[in-house]
Amino acid sequence: MAAHLTFPFSAVGTPEHAADLPKETDLVVLGGGVAGVCTALYAARRGLRVVLCEKGRIAAEQSGRNWGWIRAQGRDPAELPMMMEAHRLWPELVADAGEDIGLRTIGITYLAREEKDLARYEDWLEHARQHQLDSRMLSAAEVAEMIPGSTYAGGLHTPSDKKAEPWASVPALARLAAREGVVIREGCAVRAWETSGGAISSVVTEAGEIRCTALAICAGALSRLFLGRHGVRIPQLSVRASVAATQPLGGIHDGAASDGRTAFRPRGDGGYSIAPSAAHELFVGPDAFASLTYFIREFLSDPLNTGLRPLAPRGYPDGWATARAWAADAPTPFEAMRVLNPAPNRTRLEALRQRFSALFPNAGEVRLAAAWAGMIDVLPDVVPVIDALPVKGAFLATGLSGHGFGIGPAVGRVMADLVTGRDPGHDLTRFRFGRFADGTKLVPGPSL
Repeated sequence: MAAHLTFPFSAVGTPEHAADLPKETDLVVLGGGVAGVCTALYAARRGLRVVLCEKGRIAAEQSGRNWGWIRAQGRDPAELPMMMEAHRLWPELVADAGEDIGLRTIGITYLAREEKDLARYEDWLEHARQHQLDSRMLSAAEVAEMIPGSTYAGGLHTPSDKKAEPWASVPALARLAAREGVVIREGCAVRAWETSGGAISSVVTEAGEIRCTALAICAGALSRLFLGRHGVRIPQLSVRASVAATQPLGGIHDGAASDGRTAFRPRGDGGYSIAPSAAHELFVGPDAFASLTYFIREFLSDPLNTGLRPLAPRGYPDGWATARAWAADAPTPFEAMRVLNPAPNRTRLEALRQRFSALFPNAGEVRLAAAWAGMIDVLPDVVPVIDALPVKGAFLATGLSGHGFGIGPAVGRVMADLVTGRDPGHDLTRFRFGRFADGTKLVPGPSL
């Protein structure tokens, strides 16, 4: 599976999907990440004519840059039912796609460095039990048996949690969607929506206008920028997260784990994907100031351990020079930066490499084979919006806050049912768009 080290976001050349755009369709999906691709796939399975437009390449941004964890463990309780559905959907999708994406049930463990970590895990375990999740506490001896040489106080373990290679997974799902009738066009930015009588009537892309009655916005870190152009405000910011892949190592642990500082999981090529467990960076720009009242509690409690960078780079979603308004017949910021490709924080990754080496001294020298970063779309309560917008026919899935890859198939299935007017099958109250304006207290739930 060494081919999984060929990251699509570093690739150049001819896009894989270059279908001609129709003049008319039922649904346009904006964004070729896991949420957008799965929304398009399930909407097609509901009988809709679907067009998916991606300004750059499929999975070239955060959907191809994440840890590859498919986890229920540690989630906000409101996400657990959808995540458990996603656990069921992933194997079905792999069978339908007919490709090896590295999907494996490996179990995920949260390791406790101190007794207070065990208390937090015990508190969250009550939510797992309510949903019949197979999570359980581990003693120090059990952790030492699982990870020889470790000296942790114990841990929380969910055997049913999985992993996959994200840069292989989402492109495979896109190929499946194309075979099932979704028209996919890479290198095609959506510039604007048009309305008639307060409802979506068409979408303007750089390749022309498409008449439609529904638009699903799954634009990740760029959602706020696109929505703002249309007068729809959402307090979403994006933070940088750095990740690395080691060269092949001796068997350390065949599952995924995190101790609150260092996260790791095995790869098909014999190495490990490693990342700082909770170390993100916010590039400060106009949106950060505009959203300060929403995020002040989070900045103080800092659930994502966010470091501040003084200036957002040029062209980034919250860049000081990034245009916030544009004409539908003119180039947009999305065309100016086809792929949001932040440089990784090499200093943090070197410190991470050293910590990982110290955790497993018998593994030999740890060398990095690759390093990268992505921009994670974050909302103040660290859960997404999955809802219809005030404009009839417009739907939004964003703010997945680093949780999106694993839960993506269920998000797509729910979005498809929202678009077609079906019962989504889950309580989406916590994920509603209106919570930012109706006085709801925006606080993160009991997640880990």
